[in-house]
Amino acid sequence: MKQFVIIGNSAAGIAAVEAIRSKDKTAKITIISNEEYPVYCRCMISYYLAGEVKEEKLFYRPKDFYQKNNLELILNKKVSRVDPKKNRVVCEDKTQVGYDALFIATGARPRFPAIPGIKKKGIFGLRTLKDAKEISSLIPVTKSISVLGGGLIGLKAAYALRKRGIEVKVVVKSKQILSQMLDNPAAAFLQKRLEDNGIELLLGQDVTEIIGEGDIQAVKLGSGKVFGCSMVVVGKGVEPNIDLVKEAGIDCKDGIIVNNLLQTNIPNVYAGGDVCASSHALWPIAVEQGRLAGLNMAGEKIIYDGSLGMNSIEFFGLPVISLGIYKTKEGDAAYEELKVCDPKENTYKKLVLKGNILVGVILAGKIKNSGVFLRLIREKIDLSSIKDRLLADDFGCPDILDLVKDKEKVYV
Repeated sequence: MKQFVIIGNSAAGIAAVEAIRSKDKTAKITIISNEEYPVYCRCMISYYLAGEVKEEKLFYRPKDFYQKNNLELILNKKVSRVDPKKNRVVCEDKTQVGYDALFIATGARPRFPAIPGIKKKGIFGLRTLKDAKEISSLIPVTKSISVLGGGLIGLKAAYALRKRGIEVKVVVKSKQILSQMLDNPAAAFLQKRLEDNGIELLLGQDVTEIIGEGDIQAVKLGSGKVFGCSMVVVGKGVEPNIDLVKEAGIDCKDGIIVNNLLQTNIPNVYAGGDVCASSHALWPIAVEQGRLAGLNMAGEKIIYDGSLGMNSIEFFGLPVISLGIYKTKEGDAAYEELKVCDPKENTYKKLVLKGNILVGVILAGKIKNSGVFLRLIREKIDLSSIKDRLLADDFGCPDILDLVKDKEKVYV
């Protein structure tokens, strides 16, 4: 009987398990997680923190999922190292688990800046359900919070805490929020919506010190300005959880390096999700990588074609989505940008084309056709015949019917 070991119990890990089971009903599958919960949706923990989603709604597989699929689930146990020479993993408590094939889906952890006071009590990331619960438990005794970082994690935390009635200041090193997701006009739309709902954004600044004797009392900016707060949430990016492979001979560079089969340089060791180098750190991408890795572990040879950057968010009723290449260098003749902006309606649409092929999109306010644009990007369809329709309000599925390969799935 084959023995598969999955390290990680989230998007990539669960997708790998389900893929393996679709091909092999009898193999032994062991899932090891350093968390205490069965699989839950990390994307939703900020909404749980905001009080908009109940805890039970976070769990996206039924309670008997592990039993029905004949899985051994080991929670609250951290793998300290991988030993490829002996085909085993070794946990911190010295427990050893052998494998025929291993999938590493350990994800990533918050990156904390190296500044004075960063290790004080009351400083959190927002990556796990445990983080959200610990933050939530302190809200009754918290008046003001500082969020470090204006990316997705930072703004999700700010939104959640503002919805709970907390005074929130967000310190953003960049000159705009969501600089890795949006261009300036779209970011400005979202910035105004956040500010209109009571979130203070301090752009082009950074925190240089967290002040307090014991408890947090204030944060200090590079400008010398100091303002009070009693909690800090850090949302300044993540770093992959690769400590367990550092002495295993597995190639890493800002994450685990894999080939187009999701294999590492050791053929029976696979990796996927946020732990991988150059990962987009997105849930759908982690799921796809996990699924393909699982199939390949079970004997298939399916090529992973790479991922397309995709991000979507909604704050205070304003949805925003970006797909593919959303920014181009000024004066780069290889790209063409089509834009329409309506500040009164809070809508913005930007399309980026290269040789009449759609390569990127930003939508703010109205995002109903995002699926259509995503398909056009993925299928690399020549849009010269419908170029004049792309910015139209009523552009949609009927416009692309004659261009796509599988016409029966246009409306799906």
